[in-house]
Amino acid sequence: MITLALSKGRIFDETLPLLAAAGIEVLEDPDTSRKLILPTNKADVRVVLVRATDVPTYVEHGGADLGVTGKDTLIEHGGQGLYQPLDLQIAKCRMSVAVPADFDYASAVRQGSRLKVATKYTTIAREFFASKGVHVDLIKLYGSMELAPLTGLADAIVDLVSTGKTLKANNLVEVEQIMDISSRLVVNQAALKLKQAAIRPILDAFSQAIPKQSVPS
Repeated sequence: MITLALSKGRIFDETLPLLAAAGIEVLEDPDTSRKLILPTNKADVRVVLVRATDVPTYVEHGGADLGVTGKDTLIEHGGQGLYQPLDLQIAKCRMSVAVPADFDYASAVRQGSRLKVATKYTTIAREFFASKGVHVDLIKLYGSMELAPLTGLADAIVDLVSTGKTLKANNLVEVEQIMDISSRLVVNQAALKLKQAAIRPILDAFSQAIPKQSVPS
């Protein structure tokens, strides 16, 4: 049995064409099914639905053989014990710094102010600001990041940005882009050795299908 860990939403939807290229079809809709393990048209392949942040953990510890997860999640997780053979070029977005429109970010950085930064991505934020020599106090949040500057909790946020509409709606502006983000295929290293005959065709099919994906940034 080959188990693939996916999270609901954009990553799940954009992984489906890749699975189709490997001849794999998920037989139930995760948005309507209450099941957390979904069957496919292949008797020896199944999909488990987990939180996006848990995909690397499931794959690392053998709860799944394969998984698809964002580069952001992998950096925060550390990627230990994971083989990362493919950048799938799906679920593209960017990691950025955003501040209220009336906040003079450039001046604050230039003057060496100590910034309060709210983010779920503390590892990425810490490394980014350290590389710039900017002193920050990180405040870890798990959602509604845009609220932090509006309530005075933080001066800035570090978060994923796709269209920028949510930032604009909350009177926030991007001031720096940290990195481009897309989703990766991750593989359990032991499974790659023990189940190579079953996993290798999936890797090859995904690899060949990647250039056909056309996903706007």
